Amino acid sequence: VEPGCFLQGHLPRSSVLLASDGLSLELNGLLNGRSGGDLVPPYSALIPLLEISRSAVYRKRALYKRNKIATTPAAKETVEFKTKTVAGEKNGGTRKVPLQKAPRFYPTEDCKVPLKNRKTVKQTKLRSSITPGTVVILLAGAHRGKRAICLKQLPSGLLLVTGPYKINGVPLRRVDQAYVIATSTKVELPALPAIGDEIFKRKGKPTKNEKEMFVDSAGDSGYKISAEKIALQKEVDAAVVPAVKAVDMLQSYLRSRFTLTKGQYPHEMQF
Repeated sequence: VEPGCFLQGHLPRSSVLLASDGLSLELNGLLNGRSGGDLVPPYSALIPLLEISRSAVYRKRALYKRNKIATTPAAKETVEFKTKTVAGEKNGGTRKVPLQKAPRFYPTEDCKVPLKNRKTVKQTKLRSSITPGTVVILLAGAHRGKRAICLKQLPSGLLLVTGPYKINGVPLRRVDQAYVIATSTKVELPALPAIGDEIFKRKGKPTKNEKEMFVDSAGDSGYKISAEKIALQKEVDAAVVPAVKAVDMLQSYLRSRFTLTKGQYPHEMQF
């Protein structure tokens, strides 16, 4: 709005109202007490009235003290019984039958009912710097400090990485993307076998009976790699190792460990 529009007659003088602090102010006759067709004050005089914010008006008019009247939707009537005709003169003719039968047996203890939850599990968003074939640095776990190749993102949101095992001893593992540093080095991966989260699920320990309860089974404790996982690791290494050897110095780069010395800060480095 130009300041001159008030003087050129673009704005009606008989119906100019401004709302500020809950008050309505008519602008006719504001200048020198004139009335009728007098001039409206210049635009610069109206700026203090127009600059007040919505939150300031809310606070000054004490709108927070007003009772909010919420209209609740009308509840739908649910039908729980249906009327059924019954033959026989002494049976009354009709009978109310429940639509959903009650269970015959009740649990002896109260069962916990889960709360209603509308949240749906979404796929974890992957960082833009991590793609299949990216060389990452592991920051936690038994292989921390080693470099590995990211194969893909699993349905659980974790990263599937491998050394390969034949080069630096890192097997197929699941790693959270928060515990890796993505580098700019990438490898063109060939077609790999289908691998899911189920390959990493361990079998539960069998329960002992009364005879085996006092038998010392210390020698049987420990995790043993299944033959299926060993065969899968060999199949992945056979596909990834030739791709690594095709790049100069990449094999020795994957074998080297990531270390920091005094005065080196990872957030200032470019990987």
